[in-house]
Amino acid sequence: MAADLERTVLDFYQISTLNLTQWPAEKDRDSDASEDEAEALRKKANRRKSRYQALERAVSNRSSILPGSETSGSGIANLVQRDEPDPLGTTDSVVRTLKHLGVPLQDDVRLRNRFLLSSTTFSPALFLSQMHATADTQSLINGLEVLSRSIDQKSASLKVLVESNFERFVRAKATIDNVYKEMKYRGADPNPAKSRHSHHARRSSFMSSSGASPAANTLSPALDPRKKNALVKESEYGVIGVKAPLLDVSAKAEEVWGPALGGREKEEHLKTVASALEKYKEYVETSAAIADSIKRKDHETLVDEYNKARKFADEAKQLAYDIKTSQPTDDQLHRILLAARMWHDVDEQIQLLKRDVWRKLVSPYNMAKIETPGHHRDSDQHMELISLLLELGVEDNPIWVWLLSRYDHLKGKIQATAERTKVEIEYLRRRLANGEKPKPQIIASHMRTLGRQSIETMSKTFDSSDVIELWELNVSFVSNMLSPQGILGEVVEFWQTVQGFVDGKTQRSLPTGYRGESVAHHRLSPQGAADLRKGTIELVSMIRDHILLFFAGPPPEDLSLLFSPMPSSPGTPSMSGSLTPRDPRFNLDANNPPPPSPKRGEPWEKFAFWPPWSNSLSGAHFLSKMLALVGSGAADMASIDPVGKGDATELERVRALVGAARERCVTALCAAWNRDAENIKYVEDWRRSPDSRDVTKMPASFAAFEGALLTGMQNILYVSDAMSKPGAEDIVLPPPTKLLQMVRSQYVTTLYKALSGMVENAERYPKQADDDWTVDADGHFLVNSTVPTLSGGTIDAADRNVRMLLTLSNLQALRSTVVPSLNTQFENAFSVKLTDETKTIRDVLGQIDARLFQSYTRPAIESLRRIIRAGVAAPDWVPPPGAKPREVRPYVYEALLNLVLVHTQVTTTAPSLAAEVLSYLLEQASRELLEAFRAARPRYHLEALLQATLDVEFVAQTLSHYTTDRASEIQSAIYQELDARTDNEARARLQAELPELRAVLKRLREASKGEFACFKKPKRLAAVAAAAKAAAGGVAGLLPRRDTGGSLGSDR
Repeated sequence: MAADLERTVLDFYQISTLNLTQWPAEKDRDSDASEDEAEALRKKANRRKSRYQALERAVSNRSSILPGSETSGSGIANLVQRDEPDPLGTTDSVVRTLKHLGVPLQDDVRLRNRFLLSSTTFSPALFLSQMHATADTQSLINGLEVLSRSIDQKSASLKVLVESNFERFVRAKATIDNVYKEMKYRGADPNPAKSRHSHHARRSSFMSSSGASPAANTLSPALDPRKKNALVKESEYGVIGVKAPLLDVSAKAEEVWGPALGGREKEEHLKTVASALEKYKEYVETSAAIADSIKRKDHETLVDEYNKARKFADEAKQLAYDIKTSQPTDDQLHRILLAARMWHDVDEQIQLLKRDVWRKLVSPYNMAKIETPGHHRDSDQHMELISLLLELGVEDNPIWVWLLSRYDHLKGKIQATAERTKVEIEYLRRRLANGEKPKPQIIASHMRTLGRQSIETMSKTFDSSDVIELWELNVSFVSNMLSPQGILGEVVEFWQTVQGFVDGKTQRSLPTGYRGESVAHHRLSPQGAADLRKGTIELVSMIRDHILLFFAGPPPEDLSLLFSPMPSSPGTPSMSGSLTPRDPRFNLDANNPPPPSPKRGEPWEKFAFWPPWSNSLSGAHFLSKMLALVGSGAADMASIDPVGKGDATELERVRALVGAARERCVTALCAAWNRDAENIKYVEDWRRSPDSRDVTKMPASFAAFEGALLTGMQNILYVSDAMSKPGAEDIVLPPPTKLLQMVRSQYVTTLYKALSGMVENAERYPKQADDDWTVDADGHFLVNSTVPTLSGGTIDAADRNVRMLLTLSNLQALRSTVVPSLNTQFENAFSVKLTDETKTIRDVLGQIDARLFQSYTRPAIESLRRIIRAGVAAPDWVPPPGAKPREVRPYVYEALLNLVLVHTQVTTTAPSLAAEVLSYLLEQASRELLEAFRAARPRYHLEALLQATLDVEFVAQTLSHYTTDRASEIQSAIYQELDARTDNEARARLQAELPELRAVLKRLREASKGEFACFKKPKRLAAVAAAAKAAAGGVAGLLPRRDTGGSLGSDR
């Protein structure tokens, strides 16, 4: 009972709680409000009433059906109760139960309605989760049974209600329809009786509605007087009859009386306004003139108008001060008011303009240097903005603010450019390092192009495209940081601007402002000047540290910067190389970062600036450019007064930057140079040089390779491209002795390795079935076994003897031309003398040449030894007693035919070696004859002496063109040996037989002239013949090639 009583009281007084501290004010409105307030409320309520007010009132009258129903904000009651029992039958008050459970429902109608079954917003899920949160399954089943019985009872009640009142509902509906039809159609029958010919009627109706005139339509509301005031849309719901006459009367009254009533008053008003405007014209026009000047960006006119406005304002202030407490005249009052109004508008516009100018002054758009074609930024734009602010008058110093903003911009740009670009470089390095190592043949193909064009014209071909791309990005980074068009150029320009303001030169052209109010901003304080000097040194130090870390530091490990978006400010640096500010290659997945570079022990792994697998040619070319930028940039740093003439420590650090970068570049380049020297053997393609048929392209390629490296190393060591900068000689110091010695040792080492590679090319090749002289090899050459020559013939690169001859010819070219030229270039480039190195290189070349020469001639010598010793030791070699020799023995022809084959091979492969090879083989043949005569017989009688003399002389005269002093000595030794092994009688008889022996020898020479024509002296010019004779005569003394042993030890 207590709960029912509490709910009844709350519903009756429409309050939320019984514990009120004061009576709600809205409950006293009907009794306490005044009549005016009541009338206003009634009007407001009437305005809110709609056409369905009667129906709303009828519905609201049903509130008595359900006690406890609420009233909406518009005063209309609804069927939702303030409280109700639990539909599941557990309690008689949902609100009270939820209140005990801690759910606040008293003041929140929407939340309460979600728990009440009579509400359309009732939420079953929310109701069960709050009201029956602790209920078990059995209690929920019982509640379901209670709810089912309640639904059945209500359904039965509704059914009884409908059945008992059905006739009443039908009669009410018919009455409403009749009343509505009477109001709408004014007694006319909306459905006239249809003709029996319904089809004809429909056709007539269709024709009258589509083709006939509106006058023919009998149902038209405009012509039917009964329908004139009908409640239809066509008659505007009954008001169309009076609306048109009222509009016509209103228009005629306005037309007749309007001008008469308002004309005179308007005229007087306009005259007053015109006279006032003419009198105070300047006050009125100033604000508009300033607005127009701002719009047109006419700063000169703006300043004039603003100064005029300030003058008017000052005059008005002075006038007000002069008046004090006295009564002002109308004119004075008008001037003060107009000046105040004008100044209010002008000051508002000027303040907006100042904020815009300040924003432009410190904006990165005004800081960034834009040099693109067709878009030139006025370099003095900041001076224009500063001048404008000084003219307008500001509290802060615009010069100081701009300099600080410029400093902050440069500091951020240095950091962003350096960090971002170094990370991008490292990403490309990792991509190259994780790729496949290029084969030596690919490296050789890039080296081979150097022999066809100069290094200046082949910057895109002396390495792979990925390596060249990374080199260009490196150069672009150093250029962006250190070039006059890069960040360092902006720092230099910043210091020049600072120095101009500190010295007071720049301010001379700046305005002093209204009545000199901006003069104080023309001077920078001593502390401010000192701070700017420190800031300039800090900017230079940042650039220097980033470049030093790039050259001397290890590759960066953290690449997370690639996953962050690039800054969108205009100050973001843009790469001038192949890469864009947001290159699509750097759109990486943060969940899949690039793997680090694998550790293979390669020298380039510790250099952040060296692209993996890059060769020394591209390194020398691009490092020369980068060191030139470093040298010129260091000179520009030293030209800044706070660095060059202020802090000696900073100047020394700038010098150390050049030294450290140079040392790292030389170290990296020497490592690549050493590796390329090992791979230069792959440059050999066994094709003849277009300049000399005796050699391949290898000597020219080697000369071009070494020459390019020496030139690049010279540019790196001496930074010669940067020495044209003023003051560069004080910053770029001469290279230390340690670096020169490193280059010197590397040069000699590369020569040794290149020469060793050439020997390996000659000796090692896949073995051919028909080549008994070829050794086993690993087959690493990318050449065809038969290479076409320029003369139309071919070079059989698979033939070891051909490779030996070409390599000997190449070594001869290296010894005579290439290596001396390279030594001279080295001495001139680095101002040193290679005395010991030259002798060592000459000895090494001699040893290699001798080794190859011995390797080539050894098979021929072995064949000659076998033939000669077998022939001399043959039993039938000695003529029968008493018989004089008429023919040389067959072994002589066989030996000479072997020499013919050698001569053919040498002259077709390397003609310049023919005299040297044949002369040496003649010496060896003579030596074998001597050894054979010594070993064959202890004594020689007359017939044996004649046969030996005939054989020796036939060989000597046939090969007379290749006779040397050593061959003559050996032949003399043969005769001495024969003479020592005979008696006096044989000697005497031999002298008598010599004329006949000469005749036989002449006959044999004439008979064999065709077979041994290749040994004849070629018909050349006298000078050429003399030179050939000198070369043949002195060939034995060129190189110490001989070490064959024997009693007559020759040096060949």
